[in-house]
Amino acid sequence: MITLRLLSKLDASGRIFLAVLAAVTVLVPVLNLALPPESPFHVPTYAMSLLGKYLCYALLAVALDLVWGYCGILSLGHGAFFALGGYAMGMYLMRQIGPRGVYAHPVLPDFMVFLNWQELPLTWYGFQHFPYAALMVLLAPGLLAFVFGWFAFRSRVTGVYLSIITQAMTYALLLAFFRNDMGFGGNNGLTDFKDILGFSVQAQSTRAALFAASGIALALGYMLARAMVNSAYGKVLIAIRDAESRTRFLGYRVERFKLLAFTVSACMAGVAGALYVPQVGIINPSEFAPANSIEAVIWVAVGGRGTLVGAALGAVLVNFGKTWLTGALPEVWLFALGALFILVTLFLPKGIVGTLQARARRPKAADVPAAPIAEPAR
Repeated sequence: MITLRLLSKLDASGRIFLAVLAAVTVLVPVLNLALPPESPFHVPTYAMSLLGKYLCYALLAVALDLVWGYCGILSLGHGAFFALGGYAMGMYLMRQIGPRGVYAHPVLPDFMVFLNWQELPLTWYGFQHFPYAALMVLLAPGLLAFVFGWFAFRSRVTGVYLSIITQAMTYALLLAFFRNDMGFGGNNGLTDFKDILGFSVQAQSTRAALFAASGIALALGYMLARAMVNSAYGKVLIAIRDAESRTRFLGYRVERFKLLAFTVSACMAGVAGALYVPQVGIINPSEFAPANSIEAVIWVAVGGRGTLVGAALGAVLVNFGKTWLTGALPEVWLFALGALFILVTLFLPKGIVGTLQARARRPKAADVPAAPIAEPAR
């Protein structure tokens, strides 16, 4: 009932996006599992995993667009929430290895045995159970966003200052997770995963299920964000984006509205990171790098800030270009990314989807009624 009500309130672009996403979520695993490799319509497993990674990036972009496009919070730290969700899933996957590791220790992961750890750290307790790990996927980034936002928004930190401290937050986590004494694998991170929910991570069917889960998570994340921005709460978010001081003068507790949107967005980013890790096979501190958060901002800007659909589209297009360019001309990619951001800022300030929507709303010359001809004065 709730899903049908949400679908009925979607615009044309949202319905097309969900229809295409549903088709891709179903067809790609079917073409991978049902058709033999020699078939021209067969989707290779590596291509399916690559597309699944793009879907995780698209969910991260939708989460960022929720706070930047509709609330005016330019976060340069969403890569931290993405990485925290990935680490929570990676810790669960590491606990599933057990005695099958290199050192065959029944409890401790291989890197802890190598570093002469004698017992499992307290932070790793409970991660052998999937429900607990799934809870941490939401709780770890959500709690960090709540605490960070509580202090930042109550202090009325806005604009470029907020962007700088979000970037400082993710850089601080990068330095912390690089330390071996943190108990998260140090520079090497977490890898060599074996099972997820009892199924081999490398199995073709598991890869297909992870791809489908990524598509479903993206659809649910988009519908959640769309429901928020279409509600009365979303109207207040837009008012905060356009005139925060005036909205506060009208009596709204601006910090509460921003805090809720920021926390929900962080949880969505954590889910994206959790689905990303088993498909890629590794999680390390480089995911906290500020450059990753800046790239996510570029995805949203290219696709269209404040459209949600454009954010997902921009993430897929930019990462597809990155995959192609880093294989063909690896030294050109960073220059191409910078040029892309400059060109979009100059010629497509509303992004791809935002520009198309603006043109669709523009009245045609034939639809504009002609002005009546005035009679000459006598």
